[in-house]
Amino acid sequence: MERMSKAEILSKLEEELSPMKNLLGEAAETIQNENVSNYPIFVTHKQHLEIGIPFAENLGRNAEWSVNASTLEEFVAKKIIDVAKVDEFKKVFKPVEGHVCLFVLSELGATFIFLART
Repeated sequence: MERMSKAEILSKLEEELSPMKNLLGEAAETIQNENVSNYPIFVTHKQHLEIGIPFAENLGRNAEWSVNASTLEEFVAKKIIDVAKVDEFKKVFKPVEGHVCLFVLSELGATFIFLART
């Protein structure tokens, strides 16, 4: 099997998440409005993970991705984000009214992306 590029992986993920953009956005707003965190993060993955709360598994027909809802605070507690990098993360975090923060785990590693809700 041919290895996919980062752009191909992110494009496929965005396609699979497209029908869920509004739901992800509403969940992010709920996380903020319920004072759980001002920094909701959705972990997108293809394997079993012990982070966050399962939000959506195998997003649809022929889908490979699952999503867990998490927060910046959990990422710090689990040492995924170093305490020294928290302020830097907060500066690049985009408002949930227009974007959802994804932590994408794939065969190419891990990366944060901000997916536009519209």
